[in-house]
Amino acid sequence: MGNKTVFPENFLWGAATSAYQIEGAPREGGKGKSIWDRFAHTRGKIADGTTGDVACDHYHRWPEDIRIMKELGLKAYRFSVAWTRVLPEGKGKINQKGLDFYGKLVDALLEAGIIPFVTLYHWDLPQALEDAGGWVSRDTAKYFADYAGAVSKALGDRVKHWITQNEPSVVMSSGYHNGVHAPGIKDLSIALPVSHHLLLSHGLAVPIIRKNSRNSEVGLSLAIIPAENLSSDDVKDSEAARSFDGYFNRWFLDPLYGREYPHDKVEEYKKGGYLTKTGLVFVKPGDYKIISSKCDFLGINYYMRMLLRYIKNVPGFNWETVKPEKSRYTDMGWEIYPEGIYNALTRVYKDYAPSKLYVTENGVSFSDKPDRSGTVKDARRIDYLEKHFAYAERAVKNGVPLRGYFVWSLLDNFEWDRGLSQRFGIVWVNYKTGQRIIKDSGYWYKTKIAGAY
Repeated sequence: MGNKTVFPENFLWGAATSAYQIEGAPREGGKGKSIWDRFAHTRGKIADGTTGDVACDHYHRWPEDIRIMKELGLKAYRFSVAWTRVLPEGKGKINQKGLDFYGKLVDALLEAGIIPFVTLYHWDLPQALEDAGGWVSRDTAKYFADYAGAVSKALGDRVKHWITQNEPSVVMSSGYHNGVHAPGIKDLSIALPVSHHLLLSHGLAVPIIRKNSRNSEVGLSLAIIPAENLSSDDVKDSEAARSFDGYFNRWFLDPLYGREYPHDKVEEYKKGGYLTKTGLVFVKPGDYKIISSKCDFLGINYYMRMLLRYIKNVPGFNWETVKPEKSRYTDMGWEIYPEGIYNALTRVYKDYAPSKLYVTENGVSFSDKPDRSGTVKDARRIDYLEKHFAYAERAVKNGVPLRGYFVWSLLDNFEWDRGLSQRFGIVWVNYKTGQRIIKDSGYWYKTKIAGAY
């Protein structure tokens, strides 16, 4: 497509991280314990037995990381605030040292000419709240709104881009249904009210953030997985794809955009025994109105499509995934399918008409290491990003209001249940010494940003 692109002149090219994955310093500055602090220290939960206790040591090395961002020419940086740094118990007394840490980070970003995008919840629920019921409890949505108020009041004069929740679908599926993420619960009948309270917390927080941070943008980030049926001629395969789409995508998109939860999934869940015959008892009058509070943007996180075929199973889960033999795969075992980002962007815009979209995460795990000269040659990551950027550009050409793109991730980091075994960064991290090395993909991204307009 050439060096010049159709991305708008003010397009925000950035990179993203999250607190537990990079910060370390789990007890410093008055920080409380989160569900990931406990989960990662539970034997057998993390593939390589590591924790996020140190990770990238960003809590101490953030000035160096901002210098790297500036060197790369990043226009924006998406990071998350650790709830337990601000409210160690999840509620109650504010920890000023925690707010001060993020205040210094924001000030330094702005001084470097980098726009901060703040995510308020990237999966690290305070353990004290989990012990009191966690996201299963409706009270947690209220506590989240209070927390959002505390952070937006402290930073709202400088931060003008806010993301309330990151990937509530993954919190539901991996944290409460499949149990591979904290808090490790495996029960869909519990996961469903969790999904509702996550969305409710978003809706409660939106007007509070707007009040505290004038002239700001508020939205949330969803993981979108395009669901494709294995055989386009097989009606059953089409049903399977629609069922998965309802589970992972529509269950969150529909209520956010003024609709109720998908009726087809509600009926499937009733038949499967995950909901009572009375249905969504956790939905209270007025909830849908709160959840659909108008957002200024929607963030889309894209990593993969899902190719599905029908299997006879319990209602609601009549699918199995298929891995095409001819496809290439990441170190995570995910299929590389660049066209999927075009499909995700265009589908969401066509069906829900958000006024503005950002790709708030897209990236790939490859384990390239420094060679003898200290260079990290990660040509596969460059190829991955180049192809995904091209399909995002195609979406823009077709009218999708995409306004920014955040590569996941700035740094190699703690990749949840995979520990330190997966490297998504455009910057390589030596976990023993903390050394950072900009990968070839980072330098390539720098030239892309410089020549994108």
